[in-house]
Amino acid sequence: MTPQDFIQIILYIAILLGLTPILGTYMDKVFTGKQHVMRPVFGWLERLTYRFVGVDPLEETNWKSYTFSLLMFNFIGFVFVFLIQRFQTYLPLNPANLPNVSWHSALNTSISFVTNTNWQGYAGETTMSYFIQMIGLTVQNFVSAATGIAVILAVIRGISRKSTDKIGNFWTDLTRSTLYVLLPLSILFAIVLAGQGVVQNFKSYETVQTLQGVRQVIPMGPAASQIAIKQLGTNGGGFFNANSAHPFENPTPFSNFLQMLAIFLIPASLTYMYGKMVGSARHGWAIFSTMLILFLAGLSISLYAEYSANPVFGHLPLMEGKETRFGIANSVLFSTITTDASCGAVNAMHDSLSPLSGMVAIINMMLGEIIFGGVGAGLYGMVVFIILTVFIAGLMVGRTPEYLGKKIGAFEVQMAIIANLATSFAILVFTAWASVSSYGLVSLNNAGPHGFSEILYAYTSAAGNNGSAFAGLNANTLFYNLTLGFVMLIGRFGVIIPVLAIAGSMAGKNITPVSSGTFRTDNWLFIGLLIGVVLIVGGLTYFPALSLGPVAEHLLMNSGISF
Repeated sequence: MTPQDFIQIILYIAILLGLTPILGTYMDKVFTGKQHVMRPVFGWLERLTYRFVGVDPLEETNWKSYTFSLLMFNFIGFVFVFLIQRFQTYLPLNPANLPNVSWHSALNTSISFVTNTNWQGYAGETTMSYFIQMIGLTVQNFVSAATGIAVILAVIRGISRKSTDKIGNFWTDLTRSTLYVLLPLSILFAIVLAGQGVVQNFKSYETVQTLQGVRQVIPMGPAASQIAIKQLGTNGGGFFNANSAHPFENPTPFSNFLQMLAIFLIPASLTYMYGKMVGSARHGWAIFSTMLILFLAGLSISLYAEYSANPVFGHLPLMEGKETRFGIANSVLFSTITTDASCGAVNAMHDSLSPLSGMVAIINMMLGEIIFGGVGAGLYGMVVFIILTVFIAGLMVGRTPEYLGKKIGAFEVQMAIIANLATSFAILVFTAWASVSSYGLVSLNNAGPHGFSEILYAYTSAAGNNGSAFAGLNANTLFYNLTLGFVMLIGRFGVIIPVLAIAGSMAGKNITPVSSGTFRTDNWLFIGLLIGVVLIVGGLTYFPALSLGPVAEHLLMNSGISF
């Protein structure tokens, strides 16, 4: 690594630390109903939205009604995105005359974007018209991210309130998240990206002659507007097939740095907002510190693996599959950030990562995407681990576990276990099925442990609602479109429903005053214990599968064997 690489990583962390309290304070004002800078700009649109939908923004509901509204809204979005793909040829803004999308690919894509996964088994420029990209996929980028924010807001109310069954209004949370947080940031970011060279037009595809004398079709389209929310909403779905390795999506080193910063921006700021809204800013920083430590640990291992001697490549650094404009350090930093944050955008091919670096990417997703994680989703996933941590701490000292003044009972622990098991069940069961099935094996590009890693990565990415891929697996088949779609649903709603149940249960409890025996959740002891629970409870579940894939491949690579 060069000194410039170290400086960039330090600068990245410093800017993230500086922006976290600024955006976190702003979001606290937005969601507590205080006056803020964007209310005069979009307040009229918020009121119009409530009138159009026909809801009272001040009417709050219990967790069951909140969950029902969330599920119905997402179901309607799924149906809409599915139908417009199936009727693409009859819709406007299709200058390339792209045909209708197959039913199983449309089904997979609809589930993918509704669940904030943005897994893509297709090439955007040869499959999706401008209309589908804008009205279908970009819209879902906004509302799926807003859904994640709505869930963590419900959790915050469940923790901070007492003796009530009300955890908020889903429609209010969804609207304010979209209008006051995601939309302004996306407009600003899209303008900056367009200034850097990201395309934003409605032109027909251009046909040019290359220096070799070959005619090539150059895709166009409204990319900047989708790339902005793709990163800010931790969605990750690329406008073009090469995603953020494509020069029309990520033209310069500066745009690359901004895109990496945008991925962590809202998830990091939500930790600060969380601390303010539950009445413990120190606890918010403790959560942030836990995420940052885990992020730096994964990044360090990945950098070590990519810069280490490799007998397969003549002991040279691994440039294969990297974006030559950005280099190894930027490719590794991007891969770590995108798998930590359930974003799934890539500026290098993860299939070409060294076995250990690829394993870090897989583990980041296996842990439940809680290292900053998806917008809202990472934080409520971390709350699940916090509940398990205080429960284990209570068992250690023989005291009823408490979290921020709320006693943790059997129901909360059961729901936390269900949320944790949902993703591990989906990953391991479907990976095993695909690994022994002819339907799964026929799509492999590599044999041996690397081929197994390709399958494991795919289902881990789907269950973690990440959406990135090893790229050596042909997933646009009937088998993978259906099974990955089902896994995405488990990974999203199999966690959201138990988390909302926890919020409803916590809201009905009284707040216990702090005493000398209260387990503190704002110090280094708590941070260390939380990291231990995340790694042991969240990580050891997958050790046998990792041993068959990246671990075995690493050992064989050191013997000069590749796949």
